Amino acid sequence: MRLSRTVLPLLASALCSTVSAASSWTFADGSLSVTSKGAGSKDGGVKEKLVPSQQLSNAVSLGSTDTLKVTLTTQEGKTAKRPHQAFLMLQDQERRLDVSYPFSVKESGKAVVSLTQRDLPAQFLAANTSLTTSIIVASFGASTPGYNQPAFTLHPSASDPSTPFPAIETPLRYGKLPEIHHIFRSDPKSPPLIISLVFLGGVLATLPLLAAMWLYLGANISALPSALSASPVSHTLFVGSVAGIEFVFFLYYTSWNLFQTLPMLSALGVVAFLSGSRALSEVQERRLGGTR
Repeated sequence: MRLSRTVLPLLASALCSTVSAASSWTFADGSLSVTSKGAGSKDGGVKEKLVPSQQLSNAVSLGSTDTLKVTLTTQEGKTAKRPHQAFLMLQDQERRLDVSYPFSVKESGKAVVSLTQRDLPAQFLAANTSLTTSIIVASFGASTPGYNQPAFTLHPSASDPSTPFPAIETPLRYGKLPEIHHIFRSDPKSPPLIISLVFLGGVLATLPLLAAMWLYLGANISALPSALSASPVSHTLFVGSVAGIEFVFFLYYTSWNLFQTLPMLSALGVVAFLSGSRALSEVQERRLGGTR
């Protein structure tokens, strides 16, 4: 009775381990081939068989005109099946660099990947060292263990010794940059006084011409007392607001900035609009009454 109690757990544990091992990911019918684009290459025609958990004893050379092709059939236990991911990973053990190339896998588990020297990073080519190549097969969930074992050693080689591998470009590093000193444009300045006086003289010279045109068109200066007596506030505010607007423009030209000018112009504009409307109404009343 005691023997049965001891043996049964051991048998159950062994059976579980056997089932777990049988259902783990692996591959079958693995093969490696290196073909050269140019005829008569010494490295052309290389073909090796890949066995799970066994690494090739000889390194595989990949020239600048060669193409490496790895084919296999992914399996879950002994059943051919398409995994969630299957990669061919190249590692530079000395420099702690790696890069992965995904297999093209069909529903039947047939997988293939091809690469040339152009597909390899420049860091791998410039190092001129052997790369440990591993096959990785895994899928979702933790019940089925994945497969990750070295398969062979890859050594990129230059077909022409006189042609070196491409140089490695320095990667962009983000960090502290030199201090930037901004140089702002100086504030605009008024033109010379002589130019301002010339334009002021031109404006003042038009005033006699304006007065002559008013008299020619029949401006009734004698109606000014009547207008001021009928609506003194509106006429005074209208003329004063117009004069104030002109004075604000003069201040803006000489010393004020835009933030000082705009509020004053807004206020004077409202006064000119309201007082001007009332002054025009008073003038229309006199016109309709026949006194203008």
